Amino acid sequence: MTPSMTRRAHIAALVAGAAGLRPAAAQTVPWSSGTDRPTFTVPPGATDCHHHIYDARFPAAPGATLRPPDASVADYKLLMRRLGLTRHVVVQPSTYGVDNSLLVESVKAFGPTARGIAMLDAAVTPEELKRLDGAGIRGVRFGTRLPGGAPITDMVPVARKIAELGWHIQLVSDGDKIVELADTLKGLPVPVVFDHMGHLPEPAGPDHPGFKVIADLIDKNGAWVKLTGAYILSKVGPPTYADRGRLARAYVALASERLVWGSDWPHPTAAADAKPDDTVLIDLLAVWAPDEAVRNRILVANPAKLYGF
Repeated sequence: MTPSMTRRAHIAALVAGAAGLRPAAAQTVPWSSGTDRPTFTVPPGATDCHHHIYDARFPAAPGATLRPPDASVADYKLLMRRLGLTRHVVVQPSTYGVDNSLLVESVKAFGPTARGIAMLDAAVTPEELKRLDGAGIRGVRFGTRLPGGAPITDMVPVARKIAELGWHIQLVSDGDKIVELADTLKGLPVPVVFDHMGHLPEPAGPDHPGFKVIADLIDKNGAWVKLTGAYILSKVGPPTYADRGRLARAYVALASERLVWGSDWPHPTAAADAKPDDTVLIDLLAVWAPDEAVRNRILVANPAKLYGF
């Protein structure tokens, strides 16, 4: 048996012990390695709260550096089928900046099972916000890690404009930057949703000062955290991503009612020949949250509340 097969068997055993193993047929999905289905029963209404769509018909934003190959609505539907997902959230990538045309088209193509997170700058008008709200958009993403999108200085004025819609700010930022932005985030009139577990670095994980900032925002400002991107900063790697698991379990212990899960498909920062296995990524949730009621809350009830499903 190869080392990779041994590791896969190890995590499958962990998941089986946490949630009960069931056999299923294999299925290939573009931009996802592996073909297995989840080893626990994914509940009805399960939601992938973070994935992207890419289409070369839509021009990249000036200065955008992340330009992955096409990853279509049809491709993503294969992932939904493989993982047993019911609902999902399409997130505007830095690639297209504040041009949300592809995002709106994609959410419309998916229909009522989808919601969207846009990128907008401070020039956005009330009319445009109303149009986007009607199209299923429920938040605005800001980032400090990659070029593209609006400057972080636009976050406060945009937050003020979206407050009456009940939207939120989604932030993709490194842990150190989250600490730097703490006072600004605490002053926002809307909740903050942290991408990829706050990008807190390893090996610090939950010992990083950013964890306390996020914990305070959860407690006092109703913030949320996405249990996504385990593969991005892990130094341990697949299939256990044990270092990121320590961070994820800390969030589950802290406030499972403020967590959602996402695949990050098509994994745009991973090389084409090194895409993670999305089944492994969802199986990890059964290790991080072995209690079925907690896990179902993260997969179903929490997303329904956050995105208005």
